[in-house]
Amino acid sequence: MFKVLFVCTGNICRSPTAEGYMQKIVNEAGLQSLIFVDSAGTSSYHQGDEPDARSVECALNHGLDLRCLRSRPLKADDFAEFDLILAMDSQNIWNIEQKRPYGDERYGHAVVKKLLEYAPAFGENVPDPYYGDHGFENVYQMISAACDNLLEELKSEL
Repeated sequence: MFKVLFVCTGNICRSPTAEGYMQKIVNEAGLQSLIFVDSAGTSSYHQGDEPDARSVECALNHGLDLRCLRSRPLKADDFAEFDLILAMDSQNIWNIEQKRPYGDERYGHAVVKKLLEYAPAFGENVPDPYYGDHGFENVYQMISAACDNLLEELKSEL
């Protein structure tokens, strides 16, 4: 089974949207026995919280319900458990690598990339809509495009 982990800062806006969307399209493709999806945050500020209400509303407008998801922090075992860790932005990449345990080769297993490597037309970083005016809809469009492309790539490799 191929395992994908989406990571943002608090695991309440971008990464749960990516997890929910990716799980939806994996299920629609009938690949849930081949692809496992999860999300986490580089901080534990929101541990156990539901996704941000604005992310939930945006996702619901697209027929996607995120309300069952709960925030969790990135943990050392994620580097051994997941094949691919997808960060939302450059700061997340840096934070993820700071949390990677070294000295045990099993923690070097996960490949860490930015999600928008799968949708480069949107730029390099998925902006954090939590504090700014980046718009949850814009972020949803970036994430869904990247996840669609990621799934196509995974289908060709599985």
